[in-house]
Amino acid sequence: MPLHTPGVASLAMAASIALVAWLAFAAQTDVTIGRMLARGFGVIDGLERMSSYLTNLTVLVSAICFSCVATRARSAPGRFFRKPPVVTAVVVYMVFVGLAYNLLLRYLWTPSGYRALLNETLHTVVPLLAALYWLLFVPRFHLRLRHCLLWLVYPLSYLFVTLWRGSATDFYPYYFINVAELGYRQVLFNATLLVLGFLTLMALFLAINHRRPHAPATRSRRF
Repeated sequence: MPLHTPGVASLAMAASIALVAWLAFAAQTDVTIGRMLARGFGVIDGLERMSSYLTNLTVLVSAICFSCVATRARSAPGRFFRKPPVVTAVVVYMVFVGLAYNLLLRYLWTPSGYRALLNETLHTVVPLLAALYWLLFVPRFHLRLRHCLLWLVYPLSYLFVTLWRGSATDFYPYYFINVAELGYRQVLFNATLLVLGFLTLMALFLAINHRRPHAPATRSRRF
């Protein structure tokens, strides 16, 4: 059953997820900047390219979230990231990234060695660990409709910024939102399918949450 107060196992697993996420993010940053430097670009260009990918952004958010959970951070951002609905949203984002990669992108390339390990960590290990943590340790919470709608801000904002960037730079990180090749009609259709997939995943997590026993009122707000 999910724990309503943080125990040793909960904190240890949160710390492990945070550590793996930070290491994977740092490694991917090194790889991306190194690749951009080899092409004659600068460090800023490498950081900009890093921020173009939903995986990188979501792993970073996951690292911050689970660091706050593991350290029981008392700052305003720390308290925010420790709230069960926020942890749940971050986990849903991370699981969505893992599913999208493994269903839509895995066949596009076959990395080897260090790159293969890093790729699996980003797209499989972190999502699985985050989902397992949620199942084991995140208590039941009440979520209003407006909170559900707020969960859409992150993926929709990413889509908007990516399309805006692409119109200015002609770079699109994923083939299914490449306006230059597919056109806006097909890209918007693909984006609609992705949003529906995200909503389905969100509904699944909320359905599981709804079937959990109620947590004590004084302990269910954050952990």
